[in-house]
Amino acid sequence: MSQPADSGDATCMERLAAGDDLALNDLMDSWSPRVISYLTRLTGNLHTAHDLAQETFVRVYRHRHGYRSSQPFSTWLFHIATNLARNQARWHTRHPEVLTGADEDTGSEIEPDTPADAAMRKEQAHAVQQAVLDLPEDLRSVLVLSVYEAVPQVEIAEILGLSVKAVEMRIYRARQMLREKLSPHLGN
Repeated sequence: MSQPADSGDATCMERLAAGDDLALNDLMDSWSPRVISYLTRLTGNLHTAHDLAQETFVRVYRHRHGYRSSQPFSTWLFHIATNLARNQARWHTRHPEVLTGADEDTGSEIEPDTPADAAMRKEQAHAVQQAVLDLPEDLRSVLVLSVYEAVPQVEIAEILGLSVKAVEMRIYRARQMLREKLSPHLGN
């Protein structure tokens, strides 16, 4: 997965660590297509891959001081991307219906009884996924970080350069929009 520009990438990381935030743009220009392609293969979803790639570069920026130029940049970058994809897959396994609100009161998992139930759940999951993708970017990014990545609101505020109150409001607005879009699927 190494690219010949690894020495140039190490230089970009040194610039980034020294405070030249524009060096991140150079890294993103070089690596975004490959990271997105890689994450698409891991997740099977282009939209998820884009979100994870964005988070990958957020992590590169946040951990810029921890990068060691003795290791190839590509290894470090793809390690971050892989961990994000794994975390997301684990989270979705543990929380398959968080956004639909199904059976939250009992805490039990419901197994579909019939093929019709399974088809209905699949349709609901697709509707939720599409509704999240249809949210405006400022609301979607906050919601994805909060719900899918389980990032605390304080960290979301730091990542996105917002106040904690703004994060709370965006999450509230995103959930409100989702409720409106998903009401036909939720029976409300």
